[in-house]
Amino acid sequence: MEKGNKESKKWGFILLSVQAHLSQLKPPKCNPLINQSSCEEAKGFKAIIFFTALYLVALGSGCVKPNMIAHGADQFSHQSHPKQSKRLSSYFNAAYFAFSIGELIALSLLVWIQTHSGMDVGFGVSAAAMTMGLISLVSGTTYFRNKRPRRSIFTPIAQVVVAAILKRKLASPSDPKMLNGGHRVTSDVVHSSTLPYTPRLRFLDKACTKIQDTNTKESPWRLCTVTQVEQVKTLISLVPVLASTIVFDTILAFSVQQGSSMNTRLSNSFHIPPASLQAIPYIMLIFLVPLYDSLFVPFARKLTGHSSGIPPLTRIGVGLFLSTFSMVSAAFLEKKRRYSSVIDGRILSIFWITPQFLIFGISEMFTAVGLIEFFYKQTTMGMESFLMSLTYCSYSFGFYFSSVLVSIVNKITSTSADSKGWLGENDLNKDRLDLFYWLLAVLSLLNFISYLFWSRWNVKSLRNNNSNVVGDEKI
Repeated sequence: MEKGNKESKKWGFILLSVQAHLSQLKPPKCNPLINQSSCEEAKGFKAIIFFTALYLVALGSGCVKPNMIAHGADQFSHQSHPKQSKRLSSYFNAAYFAFSIGELIALSLLVWIQTHSGMDVGFGVSAAAMTMGLISLVSGTTYFRNKRPRRSIFTPIAQVVVAAILKRKLASPSDPKMLNGGHRVTSDVVHSSTLPYTPRLRFLDKACTKIQDTNTKESPWRLCTVTQVEQVKTLISLVPVLASTIVFDTILAFSVQQGSSMNTRLSNSFHIPPASLQAIPYIMLIFLVPLYDSLFVPFARKLTGHSSGIPPLTRIGVGLFLSTFSMVSAAFLEKKRRYSSVIDGRILSIFWITPQFLIFGISEMFTAVGLIEFFYKQTTMGMESFLMSLTYCSYSFGFYFSSVLVSIVNKITSTSADSKGWLGENDLNKDRLDLFYWLLAVLSLLNFISYLFWSRWNVKSLRNNNSNVVGDEKI
């Protein structure tokens, strides 16, 4: 699976490189800043090549990260063992550290190459990097612990939903052992072949309730096992946790807006390109993640006794809470930047943005890694890669919600025909980005309160079953 994803991404970059190099495959050059009407739109074969390349890159990018993380975590045997559990926790931190380095290189070195040597060379370097990654992956194939693919994960889920609907009027037994497969559910470890019964979302229990006084064998679409039902319960319970990260990722979309209107010159001969401003949080992360894993985690383990230092759910909550302060810092800075630019005629240095990026870097380190670890430890029956992919879907939802939020805010704050709203002028000296950051801070705080409710519900539902493990969450 991983090899196919890397291959898809590689060919996408190759197509983009070829199209950027050959004038026959792209529209004539133009400058939209001078005369936008003179720019021709790519049509026909040129458009087909472009969108095919983009979709190949998107397909590869969307599959590589979740599959690579899940595949790497699968290499740890006996994950319930304390020593292996500690190594697994360190692995998630190391994986995120590696991704941060990749993002930093892409937003700095590749931007420099594309600026000075052209887009075709930049895409060619990306294709070469993917080829090297593919060779590295293939060279270790014989040493990997591979999990054989099972049947579709969607079929058992659909069976539970259908069976629960068909038996919606059937009364569920009070004793879980009377459910189909209930007598075999003896393990309390999530990664075993069976899942323990939990009293949450009891309407789904009807899917594994047997019809009394009949010896007729029921269809899998009418009678499911407790493990199937618990699998669906787990997926449903993860949705609110995942939804809580969408607002967080929306904040990520606006975290670099101020930098474009600040003094990015670091010396007389060097300044940060606008496209590289997004690299600043990742510079923070490549320092923060190793410090977190080598200093904070061992100290926290002594206090909590948890293999990850702090439980993944707690880690997510800390990150979501800190993101509020990142926006508060951004709001104060934007007010100062706007005043300095409009009133004093002075442009602030990009270094003023450091505090909010530091807070946001710490926030992302807690939230992103905690979410990956929590989701992985909730999975069973070969669903690891599927749930890992859901964690990256929150990025897409977050950036989409950011555009929707801007449209809504501009519509509400447009008080007259001449006013385009807080962010409608496309000029930060005229827009009210500071007020928008305060709005994001409020949304972030409300999102954190919502997360507290759903995370407590997640834990409480298993506490009622006297379970000691909730995806490695000690209760």
